[in-house]
Amino acid sequence: MSVERLRDLLEDAFPEAANLDVVDRTGSGDHFFVSVTSDRFSDMSLIDQHRLVNDALAAPLADGTIHELRIKTTKGP
Repeated sequence: MSVERLRDLLEDAFPEAANLDVVDRTGSGDHFFVSVTSDRFSDMSLIDQHRLVNDALAAPLADGTIHELRIKTTKGP
């Protein structure tokens, strides 16, 4: 999976994001680090924030395209 494709999925899910970053950690296209900064996270627990990111990437997680995903979420700008 390409970084660009993951970025597209996240941009669709978080159009309001102040920051969105995707890094292919190993160069193999299946280990990623994503970072999302959004006002939407303001009143949410960390677990709920990460659930939203996982929901946005549900398809590639379910079919095994993403083998490992590290998530960093930040509340608002």
